[in-house]
Amino acid sequence: MLIEGRCHCGNISFVLDWQPNPESIPARACTCTFCTRHGGLWTSNPQGRLQVRVADPARVSRYAFGTETAAFQICMTCGVVPLVTSRIDGQLYAVVNVNTFENVDPSLLQRSSSTLDGEGVGDRLARRQRNWIGQVDFPAADG
Repeated sequence: MLIEGRCHCGNISFVLDWQPNPESIPARACTCTFCTRHGGLWTSNPQGRLQVRVADPARVSRYAFGTETAAFQICMTCGVVPLVTSRIDGQLYAVVNVNTFENVDPSLLQRSSSTLDGEGVGDRLARRQRNWIGQVDFPAADG
């Protein structure tokens, strides 16, 4: 299944090739203050492939807090956060915000909450390597 997503103005867009086709899509609401305030609802598929495109990289802000091991990719024009990235051992991993999906039936979304308080940096990075999208094409990620 090809899932398309984008920020409100379209500056940051992505296509997630979710394989195999999902019967449901986990949608995790992180309980950290940043995600709570932005309404982030995240999903990933370790077998998926993500292609991210940015029309104007100068209009993308990256925000990292806490352990500073993840970068929230924020459109400076519309303020939407379509994805989060984390570079681990030279490889880029990502999760995407289901609230930015364009072509997914909402009934596929399996909503839950996720609390990561108290998770150590090593455990956090290992979890991302296991669960986040590991095939990420995002030329502007380090821009």
